[in-house]
Amino acid sequence: MKTIIAACSQNLSGSRASIQTALRTLLAVPWPSQRDIGSVLQLLAVLQWVLSFLLLGIVSLLLLIYLLFTSLWLIPVLYLAWIIFDWDTPEKGGRRLSCLRRWTVWKHFRDYFPVKLVKTHDLSPSHNYIIGSHPHGILCVGAFCNFITGSTGFEELFPGIRSFLTTLAGNFRLPLFREYLMSGGLFPVTRRAIGYLLSQKGTGNAVAIVIGGAAESLSCRPGVTTLILKNRKGFVRMALRHGAFLVPSFSFGENDLFRQVVFEEGSWMRSIQRRFQKMMGFAPCLFYGRGLTSCRSRGFLPYARPITTVVGEPLAVPKVENPSRELVDRYHELYIRALLKLFNENKTKYGLSESDELHIL
Repeated sequence: MKTIIAACSQNLSGSRASIQTALRTLLAVPWPSQRDIGSVLQLLAVLQWVLSFLLLGIVSLLLLIYLLFTSLWLIPVLYLAWIIFDWDTPEKGGRRLSCLRRWTVWKHFRDYFPVKLVKTHDLSPSHNYIIGSHPHGILCVGAFCNFITGSTGFEELFPGIRSFLTTLAGNFRLPLFREYLMSGGLFPVTRRAIGYLLSQKGTGNAVAIVIGGAAESLSCRPGVTTLILKNRKGFVRMALRHGAFLVPSFSFGENDLFRQVVFEEGSWMRSIQRRFQKMMGFAPCLFYGRGLTSCRSRGFLPYARPITTVVGEPLAVPKVENPSRELVDRYHELYIRALLKLFNENKTKYGLSESDELHIL
């Protein structure tokens, strides 16, 4: 009996020592710092955003098609009926949820790059505005972060101004994705949708339009600043019809977020991209960024490069119901001059050299 008790005591002592050793080892392991936790949250915030914009629409469509052939077929049928009933809502003000602009996730999204908004002039709440957003880049990170989320303080910098952002009308034909876009305050880049925001919502509205669009994304690469703008005059005509002031803005660093395989003009791959763009409204780009586990690996996440969006001086525009071509050309030229001035005055402040030029095609 004494032998048994002695053996048990020895085992208990050994177990106690093992537990103490394990606890000391666990406490010796360095815990993640607040900075490490912040970096992980920033990475996850960017990951959910990229996946949402690249996959949510097509995945939702495939899911609803699959459900049609299951016992849950009533769900896609009812949703299809809802879309038909709700078809015009994106062009009639949408269903913007202000609470989404204040999500904490957008602060982590902002800090990943980081993104900064710079004000150069006041915007009066007694007017409406069309903000030209340049350049397009690959995924319009600067435009989204500044004009859709409240993380960079747009409403604080421009009190009394409500910002909106337009995107391809085809995105609002995808199930569930359309709801996601509308809840964030995005609208189709159509005359009807823009006209509604500038005429049916009173004053103090700022509609941001990424003027270069899909065509400009094909020229997106680090060290090159090329805008598709010379023949893009529809936004000027809309501004004249509604008396909305024109405001240039430029996101320095937007083209540094991804690396793109650029095909030369005249090549067969370039022609395929152009044809696809004409048919679908967007251009298929071959691009890559950093991986999920390491910034030195390749993946689909943007590189952490600072983006500074500078909002320029508003250009006063008269209200003309049917503006002539000459009047449109005049204000289009004035807008280009204002944009070039904005670029040249700020390029050395935000990562470019004095010799860098803005090429407008």
